This record gives sequence, C-alpha cells and structure tokens, in this order.
Amino acid sequence: MTDQSATIAPPDRISALQRTRDIVFSGPLVTLAAFLVLAVVLAAIFAPWLVPHDPMRLSPSVRLKPSSELYWLGTDAFGRDLLSRIIYGGQISLVVGAAAAIFAVALGLVLGLVAGYIRWVDAVLMRAVDGLMAIPSILLAIAIVSLWGASLWTVLVAITIPEVPRVVRLVRSIVLSAREEPYVEAAIAAGTPTWLIMRRHLVPNTIAPLIIQGTYICASAILTEAILSFLGAGISPETPSWGNIMAEGRIYFQINPGIVLWPGLVVSVAILSINLLGDAVRDALDPRMAKRGIER
Repeated sequence: MTDQSATIAPPDRISALQRTRDIVFSGPLVTLAAFLVLAVVLAAIFAPWLVPHDPMRLSPSVRLKPSSELYWLGTDAFGRDLLSRIIYGGQISLVVGAAAAIFAVALGLVLGLVAGYIRWVDAVLMRAVDGLMAIPSILLAIAIVSLWGASLWTVLVAITIPEVPRVVRLVRSIVLSAREEPYVEAAIAAGTPTWLIMRRHLVPNTIAPLIIQGTYICASAILTEAILSFLGAGISPETPSWGNIMAEGRIYFQINPGIVLWPGLVVSVAILSINLLGDAVRDALDPRMAKRGIER
C-alpha cells in the first residue's frame, strides 16, 4: 500500500504578478476599468509631454471656443485649452486620492490595532471615533479648509480625517475576532511582546480588507476633492484640478457645456473604474466569494 501523502504535491504559491493578472482579467468590465485607470495615471504622470498647450496660458481672444482641430475640447472663459487643463488636473486629483487612501489606512490601522487589542483603550478611543463619524464628512472637510486656508495639504487633511474612523472600525472588528484565535492566545501565553503579536499575528489578517478599503477611499477622496473645489473650498482656483475646472465653467455652462461635462465625465469614469477594481480585488481576496465562484 503506497503512502498517499507522499504523492500529493504541495500547492503552488500564487505570485503577486499572477494574482494581479487574474484580477485584471477576471471580467471584461474589470479589464476595461483597469486600462482606464492606467490611462488616467499615465496621462497625469506624462502630462508635461502630452498636453498640446500650456494649461496656464491666458488667451482672451479664443475664450469659450468650441471643439476644433486646434483645441480638441474647446477653451474655458480665460482662453485656456480645456484638454490640457483636464490632463494636468489629473495630477492633483490622483495625488489627493492616493495620498488620502495611504494616510487614512496607515492611521486607521494603528488606531484600530490598539482599540481592538487593548480593552481599556477601546472604550475611550471608539467613543471619539463614533463622535467623529456623527459629523458629515463634507461639512467637516469644509470646516477644516475654512480654518486653515485652501492649499493642497489642507485639502488632503480635510479629506483624510473623515475617512480614518471607517478604517479604525474595520481593523478593530478584525482584531477582535483574531485575538481569540488559538495562535494568538499561545503567543500571549509564551510571553510574546504586545507589539510583536500585533505585527506578526494581527496585521496580516487586516491586509486584504485594507487593500479593498483603500480603493474605495481613493475614489471617495477624488470625488470629495472635486466637490470641495466646486464649492470654492478646495485648492486655489488657479491650480488646475477637475473640481476647479467644473467650478469655473458652471457660470458659462449654457455657452459652452463642455467646460463642465468633459471634466465631469473624466471624474465619473475614474471613480467608477477604481470602484470596479475594488470590487474585483474584494472578490479575489475574499475566500467566501472565491468559494461561490467555484460552486457556480
């Protein structure tokens, strides 16, 4: 009788590149969303070499011109090329979205670990988090910008702070479940320092949910930045961002609707694509979703 355990090969570990490829090509909509996000990111990175005109150059003689061979999307009220400003606006919007996601996830991870593992801190910290979540995020952001003045860093802080409580609650719920596991109790019984237990046993359980949450925060931050700029409480008006372009063009919407429609379309496509990628990542990293796919 042969030993069956000797004939069973260990499962191959899936590399990060293979997992990324599986997520990107998991469906036609996800693949399209991935290429759209990649196109927006590359356009923002290589904006100085892609724009046909200087986005800051004022040309009153060609103000509010419709689409033409020289100005593909027309011009705004100051004669600036709309296409060039939209491409450059992606730099500000994407930086705000990515930075807000990174800072919110990092800060929320630390606070969530402490709240979920140390019981006496949990009662105090979570009450503060609940109070912060009771304030509408857009109103809190407007208040922060009004107090500190409009700048890139102020807008980034104003967008990040309302997102932190959601990350804290997510991490706390994961830690509350993980700390009851036998391997965590064994580490405590062995006298393992608290910081090492958090880093070695608790943080790995939060990575997949935080990646998913980070994609949603990035999309939400891009939208919030556009809302703040549209309301006049965002980055200074002379800085090209998608929200600023729409805010400047709303007065002239009847004359040239493209000033609002084109940047609004770019914002919608970027946010929708990021959310679709977030859903695909959730389906790939959630064992329950993978099990449903196998059963189907």
